[in-house]
Amino acid sequence: PVKSSVEILEPTKVKVTIEVPFEEFQPAIDRSAKEIGKQINIPGFRKGHIPSRVLEAQIGRGAIVEDAVNNSLDGYYSEAVKDNELVPMSRPEVDVTAVPVERDDKSDLVFAVTVEVRPEIVIPDPAGITLNVDSVEVSDEDTEERLTSLRERFGTLTDVERKAADGDFVTIDMTAEVDGEEIDSVSGVSYQIGSGTMLDGIDEALVGMSAGETTNFTSKIAGGEHEGEEGDVTVTVENVQEQELPEADDDFAQLASEFDTIDELKDDLREQVAKDKSTNQVYAARDQLLETLREEVQFPLPASVVEDELANHLEQEGKEADDPHGEEVRGDIETALRDQMMLDKLSEMFKVQPDQNELFSFMMEQAQAYGMDPNQFIQAAAQTNQIGAFAGELTRGKALISALRLAKVVDSEGNELDVTAVVGEAPEGEETPDFSAQPAKAAAPTAQTAEKDAPSSEAAELFDPSTAKVNEVLDYAASVDEAERTRILEAEKAGKARKSLIAKLEA
Repeated sequence: PVKSSVEILEPTKVKVTIEVPFEEFQPAIDRSAKEIGKQINIPGFRKGHIPSRVLEAQIGRGAIVEDAVNNSLDGYYSEAVKDNELVPMSRPEVDVTAVPVERDDKSDLVFAVTVEVRPEIVIPDPAGITLNVDSVEVSDEDTEERLTSLRERFGTLTDVERKAADGDFVTIDMTAEVDGEEIDSVSGVSYQIGSGTMLDGIDEALVGMSAGETTNFTSKIAGGEHEGEEGDVTVTVENVQEQELPEADDDFAQLASEFDTIDELKDDLREQVAKDKSTNQVYAARDQLLETLREEVQFPLPASVVEDELANHLEQEGKEADDPHGEEVRGDIETALRDQMMLDKLSEMFKVQPDQNELFSFMMEQAQAYGMDPNQFIQAAAQTNQIGAFAGELTRGKALISALRLAKVVDSEGNELDVTAVVGEAPEGEETPDFSAQPAKAAAPTAQTAEKDAPSSEAAELFDPSTAKVNEVLDYAASVDEAERTRILEAEKAGKARKSLIAKLEA
């Protein structure tokens, strides 16, 4: 079988040495010979039916072996990554050190891969974390506000011959200039004064204006190449309308809902407000949990990954690699990467998996947030290979919710919140991790330790292969007697049952 060993160069960088026995590599050589034979012409032989010796005499055995190496390294590397439970974070650097080129050479194919990896990340048990949130209550004002919003959906607009006031709807034309150059203009736009959905300063400018009047004000440009710059804005009011709301009575309740009376509708609205406030409490606890994990979970970041993320950020903004803006955003990039790595580990522990419906709904929400047509957004994401990134983001969010289900959430009055009532039960297939099994490295001796000081039988009993990586188990097994090696083998079969590890222990 293929052998692999891991040398830790740095906390976030390893060197994986992979040895492939000739009998394992031979099929790759044969496949390459067959494929190359289909592409060349040799007089007297049909394409694809050229004997190996003839083909080697024509193009050289080295070319065939080189093609076999190029086609098979990824597979051997992926197997080694899986066997040693590594999470690569960067592009691997490959160094092929031994290749059986000569026909009579039956030696191993040997290559080393240096790669940045995710370091050991130890997550505290969420069950031991208490999160405190503000208490909430539903007031009559909350219910009336919700009722007013519902009435506004059924309101009518009427033209008025007066100055515009807060809450009125106006139809406007607007232009924006920077340094005397027009950069944007809109015409016939409807806007409700006070809604805050347009430029800063527009509400103050519109209040008191009548139809046909024009005014000017200064505001920061919200988007485009002049984003953040001061702009001169000219706005003209075409007409002013006020909104008339329907009476809040039984007739309105029957029009706007499934209820027959306004009292029944108000009771339902009150329940909606209570549910929304409970949801806000739980998601405030989720954000607090993330902050808690950020403080308690410490690990080094792969330096090259940080630099790559920084370079990509500057490139997307059209800036040079040495732009000072890079140092301004470095902290944000490091925080985002740390969150991603920590939540990825958490999702693996819970075995969180998003289903297709969840991913579709998540992407619909993202499309809405970007103000794009959902179909166009999804097509663009597929064309740019971003579907996986969205799936990863969704998975990390779900993992945080999974951890939140285990935590204790208490409001300021000492009442414990039922998180599951808000976020739902854990989906089928999700597991509750054994957080006490961390960290793996603390439980497994290194090869150097095993050679220097063979463990006593009492200490050996403490070694649990399920808490260690493949190479750590093999290092330990090589340092103990046959009885202890047998115990480790049986423990592995009863625990994680990693096929590659069992095969190596039985060899």
